[in-house]
Amino acid sequence: MQCCVCKEKPATVHLTQIVGEKMQKLDLCEECAKAKGVNDPTSFAMADLMLGLGASQEIAETAGVELKCPRCGFSQADFKKSGRLGCPDCYKTFAEGLSSLLKTMHKGTRHVGKAPEALRQSRDYADRLKLLQKKLAKAIDEENYEAAAALRDEIKSLGGIAVKSR
Repeated sequence: MQCCVCKEKPATVHLTQIVGEKMQKLDLCEECAKAKGVNDPTSFAMADLMLGLGASQEIAETAGVELKCPRCGFSQADFKKSGRLGCPDCYKTFAEGLSSLLKTMHKGTRHVGKAPEALRQSRDYADRLKLLQKKLAKAIDEENYEAAAALRDEIKSLGGIAVKSR
C-alpha cells in the first residue's frame, strides 16, 4: 500500500476516521507522517485529522497572510491546532477558506438546525395552511371565486379552517 500523500513510498502509518456510517482511511509513509505531525501529538492538527490531511491549510492558502478574528483574536494556526473556531465572527473572518471545508464535512455551509420529524411535519403543515389561506383571501379580494372555491376545497382537505369572506 502506497502513501496517499507522496504516492511513492510504502505506507506505514494508517489513520481511520469513522463518522456515522462513513469510514475514511489515510495511509502515510513515515516521512509524510512526520511532516504532518502525526507522530508528535502536540503538533498534529486535529483539523487535518477530521477534514483530511492538508485540508486546514486551505484556509491559510486562500488568504496569503495570517488572518486573525477581530473579536476573539483566533488565528488560522489556532484553528489548525484545535479544529475549532473561537467565536461566531470567526466564520465571517475565515469564510473564504471555510466554505470548501464545511462542504466536505456537511451537506451545506449554512446551519439550519435539527427538529424532530413530527415537529417538522407540523411546521410544514402550518406553513402550507397559512399560504393557502393567504391565497384564498387574495382570490376573494380579487373576486376570483373559482380559484377561491378550489383553494377552499384544498384547505378543507388539509383539515384547516377556511378564511371567512369579508
